[in-house]
Amino acid sequence: MSTVPDPFTGSYAPVGEEVTAFDLPVTGTIPAELNGRYLRNGPNGMRADDPRPRHLFAGYAMVHGVRLREGRARWYRNRMVRSAAVAEALGERPRPGASVRILDVAPNTHVIGHADRTFALVEGGFRPYELSYEIETVGATDFCGTLPDGFAAHPKLDPLSGELHAITWQRDSEVLRHLVLSPRGRVIRAVDVPLPHRPVVHDMALTRNHAVILDLSASVGTRGNRARRTYPAVWDESRTARIGLLPRDGTGVRWFDVDPCFVFHTLNAYEDGDRVVIDVVRYPRMFAGGAVHDQSSPTLDRWLVDTASGKVTETRLDDRPQEFPAVSPAVVGGAHRYGYSTVATGLLRHLAAADALDTLTPEAAGDALIKHDLGRQTSTVRHFGAGRHTGEVSFVPREGARAEDDGYLLAYVHDPERGASDLVVLSAEDFTGAPVATVHLPVRVPAGFHGSWIPDPV
Repeated sequence: MSTVPDPFTGSYAPVGEEVTAFDLPVTGTIPAELNGRYLRNGPNGMRADDPRPRHLFAGYAMVHGVRLREGRARWYRNRMVRSAAVAEALGERPRPGASVRILDVAPNTHVIGHADRTFALVEGGFRPYELSYEIETVGATDFCGTLPDGFAAHPKLDPLSGELHAITWQRDSEVLRHLVLSPRGRVIRAVDVPLPHRPVVHDMALTRNHAVILDLSASVGTRGNRARRTYPAVWDESRTARIGLLPRDGTGVRWFDVDPCFVFHTLNAYEDGDRVVIDVVRYPRMFAGGAVHDQSSPTLDRWLVDTASGKVTETRLDDRPQEFPAVSPAVVGGAHRYGYSTVATGLLRHLAAADALDTLTPEAAGDALIKHDLGRQTSTVRHFGAGRHTGEVSFVPREGARAEDDGYLLAYVHDPERGASDLVVLSAEDFTGAPVATVHLPVRVPAGFHGSWIPDPV
């Protein structure tokens, strides 16, 4: 078997300079109500002598951000998150709370705002790093002394209560944990869920009454991964894949079996009487080894959990390869009609040179966006043009929104003619129309992972 190729090439090639630019040029008109920051996290390479697998999930974190205010693009910044290894490489002092152990995982997966603070996130037992408004690293955080150990990459914000929910896992533990943070940013509830194995859990979902746990067909493991320097997770079809419904009061999880699969990301979940609807991007196989032709393609699927009968019905909503599902934050935990995702053919091209399935990641650049109307069972595709690629979109509801899709979609789009990227603001209702605004950045934003629109405090 040949050596796994370097993942930090092509659209993932790192940028070598931290840049600050003010008063960015704009085509179109930025809506005056968009006052805040669009931030996105992702890997920006790693040192050649780093002992960990040379994998996108292990890359050093860089956050890219644009501040919008009163119809203007006030600034663009990109900053490396100063985990211990990054600070050492830059010749800087470690930030407060930074790990000095050899296993120092940069928080490169997501960036969110909560309790008027900004956090860069990663999973697997590692703490978030707090960032300043200007995305400088403050240090690792334990949420004012309330976080028992590590946090998660994909917490879910309840739009009704303002509480932040997370399912966490530790790389050396057979216990999942449901954490709830108050609107003030402190852990107010922690419920342990013991398991007979060490699961890999990237995301969760939330309903009005339950936290949805995904205990699927991937486990923490090193079967051949250490020598090949690939991601330390293994496909384990021998154990049952299942969905857990954990009541928000923590009074015991109920499990429902599903076919073997893996899910990086959920679209949303909600309750419909005795049924729970869970929409996900599902992979039939993941971290399984083997040749490129064995790689599985991610599709948008629906699990319909009948809590009365205990049965789960699976429906294919869209069979095109896609990733980064998103809904309006106003409907999280409740019924949704619309969803948005990124076409994943760029992902498949990124894998074309790879010889191992466990290099598969959902984080490659996409060629287009999809708007799903799940009520009418239709969809619309928006293309950005030849050579232009994008990633995840963030939905921002319009002030006084009249409908679920009354709002804006924000995403970074690479412009090959300029050799740089744009922040594109789309109308979610007029999905294929001309952009509402295009903010022209001075540099390229590499393909990356997840981001958020973080409005300014009122």
